[in-house]
Amino acid sequence: MAWLYLFIAGLFEVVWAVGLKYTHGFTRLWPSVWTGAGMIVSFLFLSLALKTLPIGTGYAVWTGIGAVGTVILGMVLFGEPRDFARFLFMAMIISGIVGLKVTAGGH
Repeated sequence: MAWLYLFIAGLFEVVWAVGLKYTHGFTRLWPSVWTGAGMIVSFLFLSLALKTLPIGTGYAVWTGIGAVGTVILGMVLFGEPRDFARFLFMAMIISGIVGLKVTAGGH
């Protein structure tokens, strides 16, 4: 169950990271509210996952999911570059996430 919690936490990290763009420095009310809610949900699920997962593994996977998801949404929503290097480095992050999952032992 901890890995599911961690995945949900990572998805909500993407929500609040992308939400920051829409808040315009927290000057827009509703985007700021949704971004804050995304932060709370993300940290809640991260804390649930870290009850049983090692902190290094959990935190690295959480940030990796957030980083890759945010890069993808940056490309889709904001027209950020879609070049080979960006996809290569995202693949490296994903391979790191998989490696940490595989080496997490019995967790």
